[in-house]
Amino acid sequence: RYIELVLGDGREKRDTIIVSHPNDRRAQTFFRRDGSKGDVLTLIRENLNAFLVTGKDEWQKVAKVMARFANMPEPEYHEDWEYLKSVKAASVFDASRYEVRQIDVERIPQIFRQRGLSDETARRFAPFISLIRDKRNGNFDGYNIGFPYTNADGQVKGYEIRGYGGYKSKAAGTDSSSSAWVADLSGNNPEAVKSLFFCESAFDAMAFHQMNKGQLHPDVALVSLGGTFSDNQIIGVMDRFPNAKAFDCFDNDIAGRIYGLRMIGLLEGIPMKISKTEGSLQVEAGGKSFTVNPVKALSSQLAAHLPIRYCTGQWLPPKAFKDWNDCLLNKSVATVLVPRKEERDRNLAERRKGSLKM
Repeated sequence: RYIELVLGDGREKRDTIIVSHPNDRRAQTFFRRDGSKGDVLTLIRENLNAFLVTGKDEWQKVAKVMARFANMPEPEYHEDWEYLKSVKAASVFDASRYEVRQIDVERIPQIFRQRGLSDETARRFAPFISLIRDKRNGNFDGYNIGFPYTNADGQVKGYEIRGYGGYKSKAAGTDSSSSAWVADLSGNNPEAVKSLFFCESAFDAMAFHQMNKGQLHPDVALVSLGGTFSDNQIIGVMDRFPNAKAFDCFDNDIAGRIYGLRMIGLLEGIPMKISKTEGSLQVEAGGKSFTVNPVKALSSQLAAHLPIRYCTGQWLPPKAFKDWNDCLLNKSVATVLVPRKEERDRNLAERRKGSLKM
């Protein structure tokens, strides 16, 4: 909707803030009648005193306003906030903080079975998994599953952590910009690896292998980006396996398709600007602008507009499942990448209801 926010004391109008272009993220900014403009953070910070929120500093207040805008609960700040902030701000992984053990292949942790992963799969990947305990965690003194993030030299630069009850985290200071979890099943012969499968989590990668191992060459490698996507992660991992073809095994959602597009752009050396539109993705690259259907193969769509050489593969979960682990668990979801016609008509009708003045 087109939104006007009138500023003043109730008697005298001081200014008007206009929020426009609700369906174009690149243009979705505000502007004042006096000509100044900005994004949502600028809007909040410039008018912070008008939102009637409390906090120790400006950013605590901004976070509360953002939560209200998103119709979410306001964040709570306890006495240990400074400790939490210091943990999140840790920029270097400190290996001495964690006690690390190898998986006992004769006593496979139950968490793998809960994820639908067989003991055979757990044993196959055991060399790339650890049990880790955070010595500074005063609330939990046990071990979690740790998937070590390594760099090109094989050095451990952090962990993707999973525990019981759906617990997931990363070790403090984990390098998610240039390191990743890499399970090289070639027996330390990276030049023999012909296929490299990229997933968003280590459990997804293990599930993918368990479900498709009959179709896979023994010498493959599987990668987890840990739910993030960094250019250097992709490039660094590909450099380790000079003869490998990359496969997009990301989640069955819009974010997953954007990851797939970004990966193709990186490997092809083609800068891309990707934005979401209703029911599709808009790509700007090579001096062209075109639409990509997220439910169809990406490489062939890009090849119609760009000089694609490597034909990066896609091996996605079946459409009824969000990711490979959900597929293994037969946990289907109603994934809708393209809105149905009645949904599009309803959304259009709502946008035509007129302006909203506040």
